[in-house]
Amino acid sequence: MLIPHPLLGPRDAQEFTYLGDAMMIDRPDGMAEGAEAAFFDYVYLRDNPAGVHRELWFHEQGDRSWLVVTRDTTTHEILGAELARDVALAQLSARKGGVK
Repeated sequence: MLIPHPLLGPRDAQEFTYLGDAMMIDRPDGMAEGAEAAFFDYVYLRDNPAGVHRELWFHEQGDRSWLVVTRDTTTHEILGAELARDVALAQLSARKGGVK
């Protein structure tokens, strides 16, 4: 399986370590009301979807970057990959109403 690294081009999946659902980027606020329940969900509850899914992958045997990989879990087809940093910044910007 080849992962299209946004900076390095196609890389063998064996260079990477799979972390899980890309929703891990959206860590709950530990100071917010209901933080205990939010962290329980964040740490322990995971979907196991069949089909297109966004996942976190770490380029352990390469540039040590984190990627959000969009993959079809039924066929293992890789549909795209983005730097996790860019995804997190876009989510933060969207929550703040698009203001940078």
